[in-house]
Amino acid sequence: MPATVARRLSRLAPVRRFVRGIDRRTVVRVGIVAAVCYASWLAIATFGRPYNFFDMKIYHGAVVWWAGGHDLYEFIAPRTTLGFTYPPFAGLVMLPMAAIPLGLAGWLNGIASVAALTVVLAALLKPITDRLGWSLWFTLGIAVPAAVAIEPARETLGYGQVNLLLFGLIMADLVALRWRARRGSRVRPTDGPLRRLFFSGAWAGVGIGLATSIKLTPALFIVYLMLTRQWRAAMTAIGAAVTVTIGTFAVTSRESTAYFTSVLWQTERVGAADMTPNQSLAGLLARLYDSIDTPTLLWFSFAMLLLALGLSRASHSHADGDELTAFTLVGLTTNAISPISWSHHLVWVIPAILVLADAASRRRSASRPPAHRTALGPVGSGPVGLGGLRAPIWFPTLVGLRHGIAAVGLYLLFLISPIWPYEHQLPEVSHYQDGFFGVLMENSLALAIIVLLAALPWRPGAEPAFYTEPSRFERRLASRSAH
Repeated sequence: MPATVARRLSRLAPVRRFVRGIDRRTVVRVGIVAAVCYASWLAIATFGRPYNFFDMKIYHGAVVWWAGGHDLYEFIAPRTTLGFTYPPFAGLVMLPMAAIPLGLAGWLNGIASVAALTVVLAALLKPITDRLGWSLWFTLGIAVPAAVAIEPARETLGYGQVNLLLFGLIMADLVALRWRARRGSRVRPTDGPLRRLFFSGAWAGVGIGLATSIKLTPALFIVYLMLTRQWRAAMTAIGAAVTVTIGTFAVTSRESTAYFTSVLWQTERVGAADMTPNQSLAGLLARLYDSIDTPTLLWFSFAMLLLALGLSRASHSHADGDELTAFTLVGLTTNAISPISWSHHLVWVIPAILVLADAASRRRSASRPPAHRTALGPVGSGPVGLGGLRAPIWFPTLVGLRHGIAAVGLYLLFLISPIWPYEHQLPEVSHYQDGFFGVLMENSLALAIIVLLAALPWRPGAEPAFYTEPSRFERRLASRSAH
């Protein structure tokens, strides 16, 4: 018996060593991550709405209908007036869903969306955690559930939408542009051709092209790439979009013809402009005019102004070496000028919150005095004050506080999402039913997007994505040095 006990205890020795190796800090961090996950779950239950994969029901029903031999765009979901509104390529991508139950399709979409969000946040947080000396897994463990809890992410997951997946495709190109800017520094001579191609970032633009083929609004990123003269990425995006679209037309010519000649222009298929969840400029104007439709000329004029503002600020952000903020501004511009931007489309507030928080941290770090200075400064510095004491060179300041407050305020706004308690629907209820405060709350997310377009700061030198082809002289000089 003692021998048997000894053998069992010896088997537990690796477990004991593992437990002893876990320090108290790790336990505390795991506890904090668990608490944040639980708090996010409570926030979704408190501020979210009943979710039943409503949009996924339309997608799933449409592809089942299509797989049965019917026309894709003739499908209308039961007890609604809604049908499939995406380009035919999106239908082809979703077609395998016809072979699985609706609930499983919704959960698989949710898992893939959270995975995409996690990968994107890991890529965006890595430069920040490296600079601050933070643990990436701990930061990510807090950031992911916190991001899932806010309006765009929880609505995307609850309705079975694809916004986080498209977000992941576009941000993949941001990562590729980073790698290209470093001229393949992650590539080793022993790497195979596929690994060399992947880490060289030469494929930058493919994600934007695919996203444009699934939903048309990401095409604005192609315009941005051209304005900033990132020609290779722009041409790659155009090539990917055109290739996929032509290939889809070859497979589904009837649906492609129907979409580009008819369905694309039927804006009523999506919903009325004044509906509360439509937090675009068009929705804002329709509600301010207390009308189901948007005043077209006024909307077009302001949309062009916001388009110019967003692309101009994104170009300046790129020129100052902050590609993340540039991409964020372009994404926010698509949210603002699109005729319909449901609240689950506003995923670009996630990197906006990150940019604001990092801007606060950078400004705070830059305001700190050099190590050799004290609060009263070195001897002999500053003018003489009362009692013969020298005035301090540096005081503790609140530098970066406004950006920190903006980040927290923006997060809380999209966490609470005050549009829903003041939801109105014409012609039954006027949008002015609850007075000025009700109007402000019902349009709060749209107003936040517009304010971000005008005021989101960029961080000079934070994430440059400059890449220029080497000149003939540089190539000749490199070849000579190699020999």
